[in-house]
Amino acid sequence: MSRKKIIALTALGVAVATWLHFRRTIPKNAVPVKPFDLEKYLGTWYEIARFDYYFENKLNNTSAHYALNANGTVRVVNRGYNYKTAQWKEAVGIARFVDDTTEAKLKVSFFGPLYAGYNVIALDADYKYALVAGRNLNYLWLLSREKTMPAAIKEDYLQQARQLGYDTSKLVWVEHNT
Repeated sequence: MSRKKIIALTALGVAVATWLHFRRTIPKNAVPVKPFDLEKYLGTWYEIARFDYYFENKLNNTSAHYALNANGTVRVVNRGYNYKTAQWKEAVGIARFVDDTTEAKLKVSFFGPLYAGYNVIALDADYKYALVAGRNLNYLWLLSREKTMPAAIKEDYLQQARQLGYDTSKLVWVEHNT
């Protein structure tokens, strides 16, 4: 086999592996909320706790704001205060439903064509508190419309996360002081 063919097949294999890797949008055994009302979900949510990852590292006062775009996608603005540099940090992205618009299974992108899972797996009836899973057990958020969350709801969401296999001891508890 020629060197060009080997390189082409290797590149194709990497592309397929990457596609399959990012195709999964929800952890095994997690179930997105259904029925889901996007209109009720839009607006500002405050992070109560999260698994840390590079964008949010050293951030507190973190929030996410969701707004409907004219084309039916959702504008996502994630914001937080870096307590080491004393500067606000913001990322703007886009979210879209994976399948049915009445199921809280979305994918979000802050970097062009690469999407990650965003799955609301627990939500109270008034859309005040949410448990959100990423595409695997490395991503988890507890969100609230307020800068706090009642202890009973927090414990319920933590229990649900543990049942799915999340190590909730790794959660970063977000400080809201501004």
